[in-house]
Amino acid sequence: MAANAKETSIVADLALAPDGRLKIDWVAAHMPVLNRIREQFEKEQPFKGLKVAISLHLEAKTAYLAKVVQAGGAEVTITGSNPLSTQDDVCAALVEDGITVFAKYNPEPQEYKALLVKTLETKPDLVIDDGGDLVSILHAERPDLMSQVRGGAEETTTGILRLKAMEKDGSLKFPMVAVNDAYCKYLFDNRYGTGQSVWDGINRTTNLVAAGKTVVVVGYGWCGKGVAMRAKGLGANVVVTEVDAIKAVEAYMDGFTVLPMLEAAKIGDIFVTVTGNRDVIRGVHYEVMKNGAILSNAGHFDVEVNKPELEALSASKRIVRRNIEEYRLKDGRSIYLLAEGRLVNLAAGDGHPAEIMDMTFALQALSLKYVNDHYAAIGSKVVNVPYELDEQVARYKLASLGIGIDALTEEQRSYLDSWTEH
Repeated sequence: MAANAKETSIVADLALAPDGRLKIDWVAAHMPVLNRIREQFEKEQPFKGLKVAISLHLEAKTAYLAKVVQAGGAEVTITGSNPLSTQDDVCAALVEDGITVFAKYNPEPQEYKALLVKTLETKPDLVIDDGGDLVSILHAERPDLMSQVRGGAEETTTGILRLKAMEKDGSLKFPMVAVNDAYCKYLFDNRYGTGQSVWDGINRTTNLVAAGKTVVVVGYGWCGKGVAMRAKGLGANVVVTEVDAIKAVEAYMDGFTVLPMLEAAKIGDIFVTVTGNRDVIRGVHYEVMKNGAILSNAGHFDVEVNKPELEALSASKRIVRRNIEEYRLKDGRSIYLLAEGRLVNLAAGDGHPAEIMDMTFALQALSLKYVNDHYAAIGSKVVNVPYELDEQVARYKLASLGIGIDALTEEQRSYLDSWTEH
């Protein structure tokens, strides 16, 4: 535990701690898998004497992950991975628990970057990253802080793409576990978590009905599948846009209309981007959109909706409701952007449900232990979560639900392992 957490932390207001404590206690009561791992960590102390730096969306579920890692003996320092997803009361509660926090809600860009650097200046042994910011800073700007880093775990598709690019050109200097690519992550977190939390954020922010509207889902990966499925459940007419032919066929066979973005832009009422790429909605699309179109992003960075091109087409801009900006175009139409184009489910909501993040953060905790145990053998590369850890999380989840499953008999195992038995 960091004895000087109160002295060194940078948070908005320590007096907010009681409210943050209630949030953390609530999610902890609904995260049975992580609770089981916490008990294991408390006994085994896998991180005893080590420093762990975490950059994730800093809300209650993330806070509880930090406490689980701390329970394993680590000295934990945490910062946010998005300026608008940090919850100040949760930050204050973590400081009271002896975790060093460098995070505030909606800091200026320079301050946000400085808080990331402060987190790394603790010279961590292990990192948990979301989008690759910590790892990128270590490699590109502050290699002097990297000397004792053993490795870490990455949360998102965006971060993994950056890590694999680093590995490909030989820049990556320590192993990273691709948590996002674990089955339990993309099947449940990306599909069910994103699917629900995106619509929680949109509905809470706009207070508008989805039924009967045309929803355009930009990208049909696991997150896009979840967003489209939940939109359909709300009664929306769903259109999918894609650049991948296989995913486009899948969307079609799932019952959705598939169109090029320029065609979808003409009929969409609500747009949700989930690609991990930039400029998927841009000037040529704004020019044909309906008056009153609503834009939102559920990818990691605020580059999927091109804001500079939207501003260039606009005569004025104003905030019409919390987390809603109205861009009044020069021809009189209005286009609305939610949460500044940042993650709508976190910047305008509370993120994924606790039961979903229970599984994802269990993977994070176990992956961090795995990379600490095997970093020398892994080397400087990106590796997948071992299947046995993925399955372990699923089995813990089933146990928490009181669900049992069958096991193969010896005869069945022998049959599957043989090419001579018929």
